[in-house]
Amino acid sequence: METNKRKGFLFKKYEAPNLSPFDKIFEIFKELITHTSGDFDEAIDWLRELDKEYKLTDSSYTIDDFIEDLKKKGYIREEIKDDGSGGLAITSKTERAIRQQALDQIFGNLKRSGSGNHKTKHSGNGDEHTGEFREFHFGDSLERISLTESLKNAQVNNGIDSFKLTEDDLVVEDAQFKAQMSTVLMIDISHSMILYGEDRITPAKKVAMALAELITTRYPKDTLDILVFGNDAWPIAIKDLPYLKVGPYHTNTVAGLELAMDLLRRKRNTNKQIFMITDGKPSCIRERDGSYYMNSYGLDDYIVDKCYAMAQQARKLHIPITTFMIANDPYLQQFVNYFTEANQGKAFYTGLKGLGEMIFEDYETNRKKRIK
Repeated sequence: METNKRKGFLFKKYEAPNLSPFDKIFEIFKELITHTSGDFDEAIDWLRELDKEYKLTDSSYTIDDFIEDLKKKGYIREEIKDDGSGGLAITSKTERAIRQQALDQIFGNLKRSGSGNHKTKHSGNGDEHTGEFREFHFGDSLERISLTESLKNAQVNNGIDSFKLTEDDLVVEDAQFKAQMSTVLMIDISHSMILYGEDRITPAKKVAMALAELITTRYPKDTLDILVFGNDAWPIAIKDLPYLKVGPYHTNTVAGLELAMDLLRRKRNTNKQIFMITDGKPSCIRERDGSYYMNSYGLDDYIVDKCYAMAQQARKLHIPITTFMIANDPYLQQFVNYFTEANQGKAFYTGLKGLGEMIFEDYETNRKKRIK
């Protein structure tokens, strides 16, 4: 007797993933360690407070047990602090876990794939097969000739009785070039990134970690340099991202752009771009004699003109700049509009919500085309 099987949806009460006590707390710990800029002691203090309020642990598994597991699993290590006292600090294993969590949160559960997955619209002697065929052209590699398809053409064109294979019968499997992208991500660490009761540096930091993890795992042929800018600009390593903090700085956008273009000049990739995350107006310039010219009130023409000049210089070098303005001050929009026009780049006026997705989508779009 046959049983009729019906397709449809089954609705039931949500069941949380079956995680171990360590894994449950570890997810929270990774968030806290990001917000505390890598300060293990402060993160644990916050974790203990959350445990008191939300009963994260019980007598069978305590916060102290969690700390011991962190040690055993290699997520923390003993270190000597600057004052000579001992303490605990996170390891590179934790740094990777934080970057992966940021990637999952912002860009979704992206899986590892082959290197250089981005394709351009240019076909020819590329390095990835498309499954499509085209006529043989002088200069095509012999290894690319599809023997089966070529013999089929010869049979159709010349018949079986007078079978022969000519150059006109040859077809090759088409391929596409994999575009490689060199990106510089500029992060504003001026004091305004934590003013007015809004933490703007943590989301920016998460975006940087997620983008770094995306590129190193999914597009390993691409390059990503990260720099921060306040009164001056300097590069930071990917491993230093969890520890990034805001300083008592003004905003020297020009210094950031100068360093970004200097980094990109050294890259051999054709495709180059700058992503700039900022929440404020440029308010600082370093003069040739080493002194600083600063003006926090309004848009200073002297500083703004220097920014426009840098945007035009980047345009001449075929380096588009995409500005992500994470503030909604209307008077800044005119500056960003002129800056973007000078560079022929793009600008997004956005809050903190959705910043990561916007950067990811723009990154994917840009590297699928050749910037000429």
